[in-house]
Amino acid sequence: MNKKCSTCGVVNFPDAPICLRCKSELSDAENFTIAKAPNGPRLLARALICLSVCVAVVLGFYLSLMASAKSLSADQRSEVRKAIAILNERGFSNDIFLLTHFTVLRGEDNWLNASVAKENAYAATNFPFEIMTLYPDFFTYPEDEIERAAILLHESRHLRGEDEHDAYRFVWEHRKQLGWTREQYGDSVVWRNIRKQTRENVPELFVCDGNDIEVGDCTE
Repeated sequence: MNKKCSTCGVVNFPDAPICLRCKSELSDAENFTIAKAPNGPRLLARALICLSVCVAVVLGFYLSLMASAKSLSADQRSEVRKAIAILNERGFSNDIFLLTHFTVLRGEDNWLNASVAKENAYAATNFPFEIMTLYPDFFTYPEDEIERAAILLHESRHLRGEDEHDAYRFVWEHRKQLGWTREQYGDSVVWRNIRKQTRENVPELFVCDGNDIEVGDCTE
């Protein structure tokens, strides 16, 4: 209970002997209860505001990634569709679900990729935003749509959140299902590069005798 001054109407503390404003005695002051707003609605409003701000920040970040890189040309999109069709025909429909339904394809680095130093690559993926960049080498060096499909299969694993180790391992262990074999593609630039990168990222696939001595491809 607080004391409301009968002279000037100011609400004072319960133990105040005189009014803070007019200095009148509060012996005859009216007892007054200050109602407090319930905490539930106030906390809910704050939570909704914080959530709205977070959504706006994430959406703005995503749109900036999309806007800072150009899309693929019509011919490039046609090549990608052919590679995706190969993956679908060879039984990788579940692995390319995100690629076919939720991924935005770009033909050059967005501002985030451009800010990170990296070696020459065929493609790059921004997880969890599902933005995939296909560099000129993706369209230049592969022998055909099967080799492009192998690159897309690798990137599709990144769309799931997998790291380089798991992505390289998956593609290398399923290359025969894809039809990407050493007999047909052993001399191609893409085969040699990906085999080298697979050995670097998944060395256990090339150590078969248990003595930590590289003796060849254990998946042959």
